[in-house]
Amino acid sequence: MITKYSWSILAVWTLLSIYSFADEVVKFCGHIIPESPIVQIGSSFTAICILNDNCHNIHGTVHASQIIWKTKNKVVPKEQYSIINRTASQVTFNDTSALVSPLTCNILVEGAIEQNIYGILLQFGLPPEKPKNLTCIMNQIEKDKYSLPCTWEPGRNTFLNTTYYLKHQWIDVIFDDCIPKSMNNTCTIKDGISFFVNTEVWVEAKNALGEAESEHITFDPSTCVKLLPPHKVSVNISELPTVLKLSWENQFDSTLDLEYNIRYKVIDSLDWLEVPPEDTATRRTSFILQDLKPHTKYVCQLRSKVKNWIDKKGSGMLSDNCQSHWSDWSKEAVGVTAEDKPSKGPALWRKIIASPSPENRTVLLTWKELDPSVANGIILRYEVNVTAKPPLSLPAEFFSLNTTQLSLNIQNGTYEVKVTASNSISRSPASVLVIPAPNSKGLSAPVKDVKVSPKDGKLWVEWTAANDNANKYIIEWCEQCDSSSCSFEWQQEPGTARGSFLRGNIKQFKCYLITVYPLYTNGPGVGKSTQAYLLQGEPAKGPSVQTKKVRKNEVILEWEPLSVAEQNGFIRYYAIYYKMNNGNETVINVDPSTTEYVLSSLSSDTLYMVQMEAVTENGRKRGPAFTFTTQKFGEGEIEAIVVPVCLAFLLITLLGVLFCFNKRDVIKKHIWPNVPDPSKSVIAQWSPQTPSKHFDSKEQIYPEGSFTDVSVVEIEADDKKSFSEQDLKPFDLLKKEKNASEGHSSGIGGSSCMSSPRQSVSDSDEGEPAQNTSSTVQYSTVVLNGYRDQTPSVQTFSRSESTQPLLDSEERPEEQQVADGSGSTPVHRYFKQNCNREEPSVEESHLERVKQISPINEEDISGLQASQTSGSVPEREEQEAAFAGAFHPSPEGQTGQFETMGRNAVTEDEMPKCYLPQTVRQGGYMPQ
Repeated sequence: MITKYSWSILAVWTLLSIYSFADEVVKFCGHIIPESPIVQIGSSFTAICILNDNCHNIHGTVHASQIIWKTKNKVVPKEQYSIINRTASQVTFNDTSALVSPLTCNILVEGAIEQNIYGILLQFGLPPEKPKNLTCIMNQIEKDKYSLPCTWEPGRNTFLNTTYYLKHQWIDVIFDDCIPKSMNNTCTIKDGISFFVNTEVWVEAKNALGEAESEHITFDPSTCVKLLPPHKVSVNISELPTVLKLSWENQFDSTLDLEYNIRYKVIDSLDWLEVPPEDTATRRTSFILQDLKPHTKYVCQLRSKVKNWIDKKGSGMLSDNCQSHWSDWSKEAVGVTAEDKPSKGPALWRKIIASPSPENRTVLLTWKELDPSVANGIILRYEVNVTAKPPLSLPAEFFSLNTTQLSLNIQNGTYEVKVTASNSISRSPASVLVIPAPNSKGLSAPVKDVKVSPKDGKLWVEWTAANDNANKYIIEWCEQCDSSSCSFEWQQEPGTARGSFLRGNIKQFKCYLITVYPLYTNGPGVGKSTQAYLLQGEPAKGPSVQTKKVRKNEVILEWEPLSVAEQNGFIRYYAIYYKMNNGNETVINVDPSTTEYVLSSLSSDTLYMVQMEAVTENGRKRGPAFTFTTQKFGEGEIEAIVVPVCLAFLLITLLGVLFCFNKRDVIKKHIWPNVPDPSKSVIAQWSPQTPSKHFDSKEQIYPEGSFTDVSVVEIEADDKKSFSEQDLKPFDLLKKEKNASEGHSSGIGGSSCMSSPRQSVSDSDEGEPAQNTSSTVQYSTVVLNGYRDQTPSVQTFSRSESTQPLLDSEERPEEQQVADGSGSTPVHRYFKQNCNREEPSVEESHLERVKQISPINEEDISGLQASQTSGSVPEREEQEAAFAGAFHPSPEGQTGQFETMGRNAVTEDEMPKCYLPQTVRQGGYMPQ
């Protein structure tokens, strides 16, 4: 509905659109009758638009048929128009419920232009209804001052300004009207009020559409009075523990009868208790409260009212619309009852703690503080009596303390514990608890079907009793944690209970272990436990997974289970997510009780990423990612390859060893040449005194001071000129070394005689087996006796070329001396090589061409030494050169011829060209 201010704004807008301003007074082109109508909602309404004479001057000739009616810019249908005359047009609305304001009158001028002439604002409303339920109450403002507020029901909304008038009068006196100021349904009369005088009261309502009047009521104000509440209320403590005395003062001094309403409650309670009305139906200033609890703080209140009498109603002084009312409640008064004996003992329980000694155990006794409703006073101390049951014969123990716990170290057995609480009056009845022996078989049956569920923000525990013999039930719970030091809480319930809320600080996302114990006369029964959460959430973190063993196509995963503090709920299952690089993810759900799992059907030598997720009822959490690579080969595959290869290698090696063993002679011939062993040589046993014979070096050893036979190979050349200069160089070298040597020579090169090593005469021999010249060793043997008993002037050397180390007798020639007085001379054996003989074949070995001849006699050796001694120095040099030449093989490969040398001096042409120590077939020194 449009307000009054909105109508005003629209009216100003309409008028400005039709006014024309000039230097003279504003003149209207027309007007509407009625000017400011107030229309009752739902009724009919008629308006007339009249054109003035000046419209002809402004718009030319106009007629009422040109008038167009509009309601808020909406054209009214022409069926509602009626032309009264040339200047007046009428419009009729049969139902104003749909009519809206403003209503304007417009004309259609030349050019089909609508021109607004005049407009009015319509007010819609209803006439007031008859006020109903008029009631008046006489309020006591002060001790001797009163007021009469009255209230009524004004009825429907009129949508118009409606004024209400509260009228009152005595039989002969009319008082001023009481007009409400802010509300239209109440008004307070302050004048013309008196007890025991009938007063008539009614209400009138008026607005632009009509007026109404309520029914008249007549009453005595004393019967409708509402008094002030009693004051100076106090509570006095009585000597009796169940009584309190309540006192107050009244603020109403009239002789009228009063009645009271008294209520009280325990200070922390929400429920009030009321004293029966018949006990307080008379005027008074005190009252005794009975049947209260000892040592309990109470809050008391009271109120009062004037008592209604039936005869007053019969006399007409009491009206149904004016009744006596209760005063407001007085201020609260607090009092405490006296102490009394505690009505029952404290709730008692125990906790068995493991002891290191098998014969003893530690028991923690704990009890609850008494509720004030049963403590009946301030508890000063607790007394504990511990008695051992047979077969133990221990004296009883007594403890007096002001705490609620006691730790006992007792022997294994059955004990009875009694606890009493004492206040200033007396002690409570004893609470008894039997502590059975460890592993006792007489424990009573446990409860059944323990269930825990969250309800109304708490944990509700319910169970099924095993039988009806239980006196009490103990509910024990503790917050589960990874350590063993978690504290526990407990509460006691009566034997008839089958469920209870846990009374404690129960936290969300924490796991609680809840156990229910039945208590029987002979002791506690076996506990029944379960786990529960008040509210579950997602785990604090996900499990960390790692590999235990990696194979070719599978891997064993292992993980540490989440701790209880990290779970935040019951783990329903673990989810394992794994995938290859840039591959699809695979999920496997695993039972939460397992700590390892085998992933199979994996690809070999492939990188995988794996994660684990812990899932609870209200959330899930993934752990860190872990990568691993499967093996390229499976178990046994490498062994299957390596073992056959090793066996094959071993077999080949064994076959090679067997082959080498069977062909050892051939291999030895190609790899290691047959080099004589110097330790087996008989050169050290050559002695002039030894008979010319063949011997075995391994079995025959000549006596000390004797010499072995000397075998000499003489190589003669048919013509000296057949040797080239290169062939004659070894002779020159031999000659120079002989001139440079001093003293006896025995050894390698000059190891004993300070002589230098000599080049092997076989260096240039291409027909002989190849030998290293740097490793050639020349052997020499000193011939001590002259030729045919002649004393030689120069020591004679017998040389040979060999790569073997020297013998002890050769390195130390002083040990090889001729025994004194023996008169015998050593026998020397030598061979002469004939270089003129043809060799049977070029490839034939030189050793096969050498023939062993019979040993020469002693005279031949003596003659040879004499010729060497008696000869001049130049001749000896030539002879030595000739001897040195004998070491060089014939360039034409000629075959040497052996013959025995005589005593006669040989010429230069007949000088042997080379000589080598030879041995007999029986095992002597082998030629090189």
